Amino acid sequence: MGTSTIRRQLTQMVLFTSGAVLLLAVVSMFAYDLLTFRQASQRQLQTLGRAIAANSTAALAFDNPDDAQTVLAAFQFDPHITHAALYRLDGRLFAVYPKGASRDAFPGRLTANRADFHFEEAALLGTLPVTEGGRRMGTLFVQSDLRAIYDRIRLYAGILALVVGAAGLLAYGLSRQLQQRITGPILGLARTADAISTRHDYSVRASKGGAAELDQLTDAFNHMLGVVQDSQARLHVQLGHLSLLQQITQAISDRQDLASITQVVVSTLERSMPVQFACAAQYDSGTRRLTLSTLGASSHGYSDQLELAAGAEIPISEPGLGAILEGKLIHEPDTGQTQLPLLRRLSGCGLGSVVLAPLVAERTLFGVLIAARSEAHAFTSPDCEFLKQLSEHVALASHQAELHGALQVAYDDLQRSQQTTMQQERLSALGQIASGIAHDINNAISPVTLYTEYLLERETGLSERSRSYLVTIQRAIDDVAETVSRMREFYREREPQLSLTRVDLNVTVKQALDLTHARWSDLPQQKGVMIEVKTDLEAQPTEVMAAEGELRGALTNLIFNAVDAMPQGGTLTIRTRRIEAASAEEDARIYLEVSDTGIGMDEATQRRCLEPFFTTKGERGSGLGLAMVYGMIKRHSAELQVESVLRQGSTFRIVFAPATEVAQVPAFRTALGGVPKLRILLVDDDPLLIGSLQEVLQADGHDVTAAHGGQIGIDTFSAETRAGRPFDVVMTDLGMPYVDGRKVAAAVKAVSALTPVLLLTGWGQRLVSEGDIPPHVDRVLNKPPRLAELRTALADVTGLPVAPKVAAGAIRS
Repeated sequence: MGTSTIRRQLTQMVLFTSGAVLLLAVVSMFAYDLLTFRQASQRQLQTLGRAIAANSTAALAFDNPDDAQTVLAAFQFDPHITHAALYRLDGRLFAVYPKGASRDAFPGRLTANRADFHFEEAALLGTLPVTEGGRRMGTLFVQSDLRAIYDRIRLYAGILALVVGAAGLLAYGLSRQLQQRITGPILGLARTADAISTRHDYSVRASKGGAAELDQLTDAFNHMLGVVQDSQARLHVQLGHLSLLQQITQAISDRQDLASITQVVVSTLERSMPVQFACAAQYDSGTRRLTLSTLGASSHGYSDQLELAAGAEIPISEPGLGAILEGKLIHEPDTGQTQLPLLRRLSGCGLGSVVLAPLVAERTLFGVLIAARSEAHAFTSPDCEFLKQLSEHVALASHQAELHGALQVAYDDLQRSQQTTMQQERLSALGQIASGIAHDINNAISPVTLYTEYLLERETGLSERSRSYLVTIQRAIDDVAETVSRMREFYREREPQLSLTRVDLNVTVKQALDLTHARWSDLPQQKGVMIEVKTDLEAQPTEVMAAEGELRGALTNLIFNAVDAMPQGGTLTIRTRRIEAASAEEDARIYLEVSDTGIGMDEATQRRCLEPFFTTKGERGSGLGLAMVYGMIKRHSAELQVESVLRQGSTFRIVFAPATEVAQVPAFRTALGGVPKLRILLVDDDPLLIGSLQEVLQADGHDVTAAHGGQIGIDTFSAETRAGRPFDVVMTDLGMPYVDGRKVAAAVKAVSALTPVLLLTGWGQRLVSEGDIPPHVDRVLNKPPRLAELRTALADVTGLPVAPKVAAGAIRS
């Protein structure tokens, strides 16, 4: 469908509007005139008929058809009368008009006691009685055509066409004159937009046209151009920085030592940013000395003036430069205005602005990147942001290079070790890596834990299905948290803090199947594969002493392993059995078996299947599933039996001793009404966690203030205390950039020694078990946090009573 110009559309709108209004008015007038004309035609025919009827009485009285014919001949003066007739008193035809007309054109018999005139199809018909002195003598019939009405319609149509045409021409002429005031500014905007799209010149601006609304549109358009122009400039700079960052990253990706990495960086900065002076220095935390290590090729001229050569010490003890030791970027836009000796030396060499970017890895400063330009105020905010990102990339690359060397040494040691030692060391290394990522994982699942508990406790209107789903989600989160905390402990003996309770294997099987339903049902069916799941559960009690979450996690891994072993489908069978002791010297045993009809294993694979990082799944496997299962079994003093036949399937059997200890009541999270209203400061760098924690604490009635970062938390606490609005409790994360939870706790106690500090961290269990609770911390809570633990901790550290209330539903811990 074609498009038309604004000018044409405006003209059409004026023409259509004026034409529609005019047409409506004329048609209404004509309709009224035609309606009244029909009524006038009826009255005219009725008057003529009455005159003829009055003159026909004598002819009817004396039965003289000739006189009657003469009277009817008077209708000839009205050209629209087509037929007329006189009827006797008994209704028989007496005389007709026109003379000699066929009697078939008239009604056969007709009598009328009263006058009747009406329109019928294309004619006007009339009948009226012929009376003399009140005595009816006969009936007059008259028929008139409608040519008069049709002639009038044609006349009106001509007049209508003439009027509408003249009005249309007048409206067209006026619209052509008036539309310029509207289309002028719009076309000006269109020409400006076309110029921008053609030349990509966002500096042009549209002119105003004098119309208030269109002038507002023009102002908004010009403002938009200004915003786009600024954004384009910033985008151009950012794209340039991004390209340069990518170029540097690619250049240093295959280098494994700090010297070559920093040499590439400073040379690229000189050439591509560009800067007039660039160097890198290494920091020794032991001696607290900063030593120049790498100098750009174009910077040697300045280094001679600055008396800075490779190996020279750069003083950083000056006031104002100490922030670099805390990992903060320093930007001096005008070195001529500073009193710092080092920066004054740069100014004396003709370097007007400088940026010092710290190289920090694992929260440890190991170097500084320095870039300077000759002009003052030469570094923009995007430039400083780029140098900050670049320093992070350099630090990461250097740290990776260091890790690469360390991992290579570790790998060589592992190669020289025996198979058993190698297996233990790999798991230990994995445990150390896992403890490093536990903070992020626990942060990620903490909001889910809090909201799930909150819904189960507060939402009384949940359906049983919804509550069941939430309980399953909570159970899965507990398993994840426990798995993360145990990843570094694969082959360790049972630790004192490992809490064992009486666990029913049959219940655990059902829970594991619920958690893994998508893996063995939905996902295979999407690929057209069918896996049949069978359970054969012992009718007798199958209770064992175990850590429920670990046991469920191990069973989940065995189910996943069985599903992966059946890519074409098959049968997964989970069985529990209680085998009674055959003699007094033997003990009863309880079996938990997971069998599949999959690809099976040969003898070599069976020997290595429990080895960490060993996998037959290629890129799809991590080689950790069965290793985690074996670690759980060792910690529970259980036994693992593996039976497998190639292309026939495998069976993994875990053998437990029956539960003999006194049954313990499972721990339930009881909802607490909480302590009286507290003013709480939350300090964390994770927005999702701090948001969820803030919401649930506010739901308990507390006044909660959130601080996104350690330094912000310290500043907020100090400001509120000085203002006479102290906080009752401070809750802080441990691992945060630049200012961690230890520094936050120390700063809080320095301002208010009596304010309780709760440390919320994913390393909580390890800190407590190893006795490594940081100073100034009153209580350590583990991530993901539990509502009951939070409330109890708040009550303990504040010394206020906890008000119990009935939980919305008991939740298995």
